[in-house]
Amino acid sequence: MGLDDKLKNAAEDLKGKGKEATGKATDDEKLEAEGKGDQAKSDIKQAGENVKDAFKH
Repeated sequence: MGLDDKLKNAAEDLKGKGKEATGKATDDEKLEAEGKGDQAKSDIKQAGENVKDAFKH
C-alpha cells in the first residue's frame, strides 16, 4: 500500500468521523449515517490494500 493511498484512506476516515460527530451534535441522522458510510468505505479500501500488501511479500 502506497503512502498516498494510506493518506487518502486516513483522510476519508477522518472526514467520516467529523460528519458523524457533527450529525450527532446537530441531531442530523442523515449526516451521521453519511459519516458512518464514509468510514466504512475507508475500512473496506484499507482491507483491500492490506490483502494486496500480503500477496506482495
